[in-house]
Amino acid sequence: MNSSFEQELEKHGSIVYPNKGRSMWPLIREGRDLMLIEKKGPERCRNLDAVLFKRVNGVYVLHRILEVREDGYFIAGDNCASGEFVREEQILGVMTAVIRDGKTIPVTDPGYLRYVHLWCDHWQTRAGLLAARDRLRRAASKVKRTILPGK
Repeated sequence: MNSSFEQELEKHGSIVYPNKGRSMWPLIREGRDLMLIEKKGPERCRNLDAVLFKRVNGVYVLHRILEVREDGYFIAGDNCASGEFVREEQILGVMTAVIRDGKTIPVTDPGYLRYVHLWCDHWQTRAGLLAARDRLRRAASKVKRTILPGK
């Protein structure tokens, strides 16, 4: 029987698990990197923390806090053009390190901090660029299907 992230965090205080999906790219590479998640304590999360939360539909997601609000957080993946609102009680843990090629990179590492600020400080601009990229990809896919039916 599989246990939930909540059960593992409660039992061990932290979990290490592999990334699925591309929402946190380029920081976290699907199928290659691991994430170290520490159980969330009673304190509020901070801006730019990468947090593990559980959506209302039961899906677990790791995304970054882009705005701390009085009643929760606005968060988005590093590779996402849009974000969502998450309540405090939905957050299960906070990422404290990425494990890449066997090397642990803590979130306090200067290179990690440079990435976070370069990539996230102007997230509205980045979101606009990512949305344009997504529109171009959809248009190219539509053209390809028109030119090469059945592909």
